[in-house]
Amino acid sequence: MKPIYVLNGPNLNRLGKREPHIYGHTTLAEVEALCRVASPDRPLEFRQTNSEEQLILWVHEAIDEAAAIIINPAAFTFTSLALLDALKMFSGPIIEFHITNVHRREQIYHRSYVSMVATAVMAGLGAEGYGVAVRAIEKMISKAETNAV
Repeated sequence: MKPIYVLNGPNLNRLGKREPHIYGHTTLAEVEALCRVASPDRPLEFRQTNSEEQLILWVHEAIDEAAAIIINPAAFTFTSLALLDALKMFSGPIIEFHITNVHRREQIYHRSYVSMVATAVMAGLGAEGYGVAVRAIEKMISKAETNAV
């Protein structure tokens, strides 16, 4: 059974400490636990990096290994054409995930390169929304597997 890759971009390792009035008090370790509870039967690759290069390398790995990708690219959402190009090569479902509603924030956060290739976009559900994203992508995987038979 192919895993779900849950990929997290820059500064998300500081969840729980970074601007808690915006991002809440939930830590990245707690987010990972939420994801694992939401998908008890399918393996998860849960990762975080502050490096654009590493994030792209993980997308390349997912192209060969993963059933689906949930990605919170953080600031790379709005800056990385290289990440967009890597995600274009992934044939499975992709959920772009943001803890906050980026559309209620400053204008710079309104144009996502990742949205151009994402199957779905989730924003504003808080850190607890990761579990919702995992359950949603499980349904997308099941639907794709059913349609392939």
